[in-house]
Amino acid sequence: MNKVVTRFALVFALLITASSCSVLRPELQAPRLALMSVAMTSADIFNQQFLIRVNIENPNDRELPITGLDYKVFLEGDSFAKGTLKRPFTVPANGETDFDMTIRTNFVSGIGRLLSRLNGRTQVNYTVEGKLLTDIRFLKKIPFNETGSVNLDVMK
Repeated sequence: MNKVVTRFALVFALLITASSCSVLRPELQAPRLALMSVAMTSADIFNQQFLIRVNIENPNDRELPITGLDYKVFLEGDSFAKGTLKRPFTVPANGETDFDMTIRTNFVSGIGRLLSRLNGRTQVNYTVEGKLLTDIRFLKKIPFNETGSVNLDVMK
């Protein structure tokens, strides 16, 4: 009989612990990210540098303290860039903010394919995916996956 009571108490304690962890984890809607512009800032035959302006919208009633992000950018379905941004910023509750990312690519990585597929168009379909890194207890990473179209500002 003691074994049954001990097992019941252990299972009950585990259930209480598991449910308290879910109570402590904040319930947040994923923020929405959109590429606002992609502009080539420098280029040579081997490397290109782009400035990407990103808008992030917070649908939650609490501010989001972002410590950085891991990202992958796809343009016209091809992998364009990936990396990590290690610059903290805060997105206000029920608000939005813009930030810039500087990325570097090389001709082999897809810019040549992209230019050949555009046929003079300046509007490009994109997918941006990754994880927002936060300073929120029990919610250190928030995944995102957004699609849209963006204008290529300056193709020098």
